[in-house]
Amino acid sequence: MSSNNFTYNEQSGGGEATELGQEATSTISPSGAFGLFSSDLKKNEDLKQMLESNKDSAKLDAMKRIVGMIAKGKNASELFPAVVKNVASKNIEIKKLVYVYLVRYAEEQQDLALLSISTFQRALKDPNQLIRASALRVLSSIRVPIIVPIMMLAIKEASADLSPYVRKNAAHAIQKLYSLDPEQKEMLIEVIEKLLKDKSTLVAGSVVMAFEEVCPDRIDLIHKNYRKLCNLLVDVEEWGQVVIIHMLTRYARTQFVSPWKEDDSLEDNEKNFYESDDEQKEKTDKRKKTYAMDPDHRLLIRNTKPLLQSRNAAVVMAVAQLYWHIAPKSETGIISKSLVRLLRSNREVQYIVLQNIATMSIQRKGMFEPYLKSFYVRSTDPTMIKTLKLEILTNLANEANISTLLREFQTYVKSQDKQFAAATIQTIGRCATNISEVTDTCLNGLVCLLSNRDEIVVAESVVVIKKLLQMQPVQHGEIIKHMAKLLDNITVPVARASILWLIGENCERVPKIAPDVLRKMAKSFTSEDDLVKLQILNLAAKLYLTNSKQTKLLTQYILNLGKYDQNYDIRDRTRFIRQLIVPNEKSGALSKYAKKIFLAQKPAPLLESPFKDRDHFQLGTLSHTLNAKASGYLELSNWPEVAPDPSVRNVEVIELAKEWTPAGKAKKENSAKKFYSESEEEEDSSDSSSDSESESGSESGEQGESGEEGDSSEDSSEDSSSGQESESGSESRVENKRTAKRNSKPKGKSDSKDGEKDNEKSKTSDSSNAESSSTEESSSDSESESDSESESESRRVTKEKEKKTKQDRIPLTKDVSLLDLDDFNPVSTPVVLPTPALSPSLIADLEGLNLSASSSVINERKALHPKLGTKGPPGDAAE
Repeated sequence: MSSNNFTYNEQSGGGEATELGQEATSTISPSGAFGLFSSDLKKNEDLKQMLESNKDSAKLDAMKRIVGMIAKGKNASELFPAVVKNVASKNIEIKKLVYVYLVRYAEEQQDLALLSISTFQRALKDPNQLIRASALRVLSSIRVPIIVPIMMLAIKEASADLSPYVRKNAAHAIQKLYSLDPEQKEMLIEVIEKLLKDKSTLVAGSVVMAFEEVCPDRIDLIHKNYRKLCNLLVDVEEWGQVVIIHMLTRYARTQFVSPWKEDDSLEDNEKNFYESDDEQKEKTDKRKKTYAMDPDHRLLIRNTKPLLQSRNAAVVMAVAQLYWHIAPKSETGIISKSLVRLLRSNREVQYIVLQNIATMSIQRKGMFEPYLKSFYVRSTDPTMIKTLKLEILTNLANEANISTLLREFQTYVKSQDKQFAAATIQTIGRCATNISEVTDTCLNGLVCLLSNRDEIVVAESVVVIKKLLQMQPVQHGEIIKHMAKLLDNITVPVARASILWLIGENCERVPKIAPDVLRKMAKSFTSEDDLVKLQILNLAAKLYLTNSKQTKLLTQYILNLGKYDQNYDIRDRTRFIRQLIVPNEKSGALSKYAKKIFLAQKPAPLLESPFKDRDHFQLGTLSHTLNAKASGYLELSNWPEVAPDPSVRNVEVIELAKEWTPAGKAKKENSAKKFYSESEEEEDSSDSSSDSESESGSESGEQGESGEEGDSSEDSSEDSSSGQESESGSESRVENKRTAKRNSKPKGKSDSKDGEKDNEKSKTSDSSNAESSSTEESSSDSESESDSESESESRRVTKEKEKKTKQDRIPLTKDVSLLDLDDFNPVSTPVVLPTPALSPSLIADLEGLNLSASSSVINERKALHPKLGTKGPPGDAAE
């Protein structure tokens, strides 16, 4: 007994249990019966010693063994104090494993975890992102209300962390903190709002999960992030995709108008066929005007479509339910192929998918008709899968495929799985009621099954035949006689009760058989099941009312047996029937109508699908599977009559562009605004390259205002960058030709040399451009280094330009004087005037861009106007 107690205590993992265990082992020698347990404790002692050693290798080995114990489900809580000491270890591998252990046991050993809370807070500022994230996970695992403010602060800091992995863990911690202290909701919503703006795919799924947990009704937080979430969806991890898709389904049902109105209008047109043509035209015109799909609605449907090919069944199911609930009915057909593909998965996935297909196939048979053979039952399928496939086959049955299906059902009836065989017989009954052409065929088949050896099959057949005969009882007197003969052999209570009810309902059609059946039943009344006894009483009452000569004494005998039965339902029914049918002084006014009451025409039963009422639950949810509202289920709202304002989803791109431009250039940008139309401004702000163009345009615009070539600056600002380059290139070529004509031959030679030098310069500038463009794509650390490199490169280039200008200054000044003295021809004016079209800062900016086509044009400009190369700070080139 003591040994049992000890093992229980050891497994329980409490502090008291371990103390008791240690006392027990101290009193008993290792050689005794408890040697096994003492060795276990020695093992843990060994781990403790390893954790306290100075060697990192021993600590790491111990931590690996402890984490292995946890993975196997063993209790390692008594090692908590020894493990916590290593939280501050400098070895990252040990630190990671310690945090894994702490996440598991922090909730159980809260007091000990609180002692090392300062270490966790320090770890939140660790340079390693994994340590920061693990520290936050441990903090959020300590479920103590005292540390809520510390957790709140940690979540706020982590939400602004540079690492997306840490921000993801901050989103996970939000849910834990909310469950610990719901009063923090408002502050947590602020953090969620901030994290929702995050552009990282790693964070998106976790934030939406936190949103669904904390504030699922705050749809206003989603508006601005809706398009971003739609576009990120493909790149988010799989479980994040599931959460986001479910959230966006609910969002779409509140923000967009129903896309099903078109389909409904077609049905209405058919109904109102006899209306005048003018009225119909007016109605159709109205409908055409009323519905046009919102672009955001289309964006969601378009961006989720590729996920139908996901390897994760949950993602495919989520997209399928999204299409079912928010896509136009004409477009939902594409989900059927993906859902049928999931039927190759394991049985649990099959079960959920088949349940959803069963619901869908009731409303839209056409979706799954091409895949009918995919729902044929395999011998290896478990019963739950078989019955669901039968359900779907029944929903898909129509006049065209019923003959194939009935042949398939014939083989199912012979199955060894009796539950499945019974379900097949019910399916045949449903097909017979739904498709009137095969009703007789099904009835004959079911009558043949009555001679089956298996009782369950026979019983189910009787029940189904009873339901079918209710629909057309006049024609089938022979079947009722056949069933009456089977009464001696059938023992299943439901089947016996069904036969008795049928004979009672049709007692006037079988006047010879009915009294004899009652006689047999009176003999075995006491040994019958309660369900059968009630039907015997009903049969006796009906026969007493229709054929009292033959059955009067029998009825009295049965009523006397029922009067003293053990079951109070039967006693109650007996008293009721006696008062109603046997006339006496006490009998009231009802006895006159006894025959009408008992032999009234009963409505035929409706054989309906058990999945008929499930469509009001969202597909793919637990509530749909259980057919009952589960806790935490969020209902889909009805489509709004009028769509809410779509502009709430517009994100202001212009503001973002302003934030990214350097402070020194803001004034120049403002001055250039008058040259832009609003649409061009929006386009320019979206691209980084167009930002630099707008700056260059603004500078040239300023010079244009001062009286020097306003027209050319306007053209350059309005046209694209390629247009600018081509224009400036053609101008420079014209100028080169003119200067070449007027200069002497030796001057031409010097020009050619200058051209070669310019080419060399263009190569160096191109290489610096390539370096700067590659560094922009690298991380933030390498960016600072590359900036310094590009600055030094640009300085070198500018120094070369300065040397070049000093050498060329003397001959060029002579040229200008010659041009000035040459009769002051009007032809010479375009040579001097176009110089301000490209300002010095524009050239410096263009050098920073990777424009290979423009580099030669710029160098030609410099050859003509060497003074331009000296202007502008060297740092501009790097920008």
